[in-house]
Amino acid sequence: MTTYYTYTQSPVGRLMLTANDHALTGLYFSTGNKARTTPDDSWCRNDSHFRQARQELDEYFEHRRRCFEVALEPCATPFQSRVLDALRAIPYGEVRSYKQIAEAIGSPKAMRAVGNANGNNPLAIFIPCHRVVGSNGALTGFGGGLEAKQYLLGLELD
Repeated sequence: MTTYYTYTQSPVGRLMLTANDHALTGLYFSTGNKARTTPDDSWCRNDSHFRQARQELDEYFEHRRRCFEVALEPCATPFQSRVLDALRAIPYGEVRSYKQIAEAIGSPKAMRAVGNANGNNPLAIFIPCHRVVGSNGALTGFGGGLEAKQYLLGLELD
């Protein structure tokens, strides 16, 4: 299966998007500890394949979109998929703790595993892992960097 990619500019820096023939599969920040700025050699650039995703991101950053409709297909284990589903259920402008996510998926003692799944979210922003904070409300790790997480939360809580 072919993996397509493109780049788009955003207030949190340049983002690289990936997709297959059917759905988005990845969003990569150019900042933070999980930054990725170059595609795999086997990926094919196809800017037109990402029109809807780019439009929805632009609308989100312009305060005109609160939820995404573009098709998503994250590569995830069954546990990670449960966590990603719980992240998608967090309303725009609200936050949850890792403990609350663990409880929501029926694994109240799995806070570390939830944190790991959250940190490996391949579709940040579209699947809002930035809405997860520490139990004390503190910002915790984010693949795009804490500055990007703070910006995204500020955008939504504004």
